Amino acid sequence: MDLPKAVNCQCLILQTKRILAQTNHWIGNNTSGYAPIFLRLVLAYEFAEAGLEKLMGENWFGNLPFPFPFSLLPADVSWNLSMGLELIGPIALILGLATRFFSLALMVLTVVAIAAVHWPAEWHTLGELWQGYAITDKGFGNYKLPLLYLLMLASLFCSGAGWLSLDYWLGRKFVKH
Repeated sequence: MDLPKAVNCQCLILQTKRILAQTNHWIGNNTSGYAPIFLRLVLAYEFAEAGLEKLMGENWFGNLPFPFPFSLLPADVSWNLSMGLELIGPIALILGLATRFFSLALMVLTVVAIAAVHWPAEWHTLGELWQGYAITDKGFGNYKLPLLYLLMLASLFCSGAGWLSLDYWLGRKFVKH
């Protein structure tokens, strides 16, 4: 390659890097507060759906092997606690109110659900356990969606609700920095 073409190529590469850096900077400055609301809305929908199913359905918690200390609670209490959290939590997530608290509470609920309902009843190898990482239940468990919800809730717990939330507004109004 002759010298003028090499210089033009380097200039093009530098311009492309500069444009990409400026674009990345603009996107970071103008959209960073939106990410938590997308998680909040998806999770609110999913947990509200589960809560409404419990509200309209019958208690099927009677024979579930809940982990300690939840195994100490009567099935009716567990049913009502989970239904209440699945109905109130989504409203709080939509509003972005007490987001870290409700994220943590829903994380606990999800871990209990994975242990009691979605985890394989029996597995002997990691290959057998991995078969439960599915959305359909074919006898190997069904923990894929709850695990995804758990990770999304953990992200909200760590990041907070973002600036499109009551948490942000209340924090700015009442907490002096």
